[in-house]
Amino acid sequence: MVNLPVIDMVKTGQNIGKLRKQAGLSVRDLQDVFGFATPQAIYKWQQGAALPTIDNLVVLAAVLQVRLDDILVTDTAVQIQISA
Repeated sequence: MVNLPVIDMVKTGQNIGKLRKQAGLSVRDLQDVFGFATPQAIYKWQQGAALPTIDNLVVLAAVLQVRLDDILVTDTAVQIQISA
């Protein structure tokens, strides 16, 4: 059996909000960085309703000056059997 990590979307969203505030950035600041017409995507990330795409996640990490692992919150609740 192998434990596989699963992204906890709600906790990751809460983490994005916390890291954004620690960086002294507003939702509007992130909206401008990503060139979004509205802030809805960022609110969805923070609510855990959606995750940033991998390219947006890389930019977010750079803007927040953290590693990708510092943004994502994972759980190892999933176990699978791997046959050799």
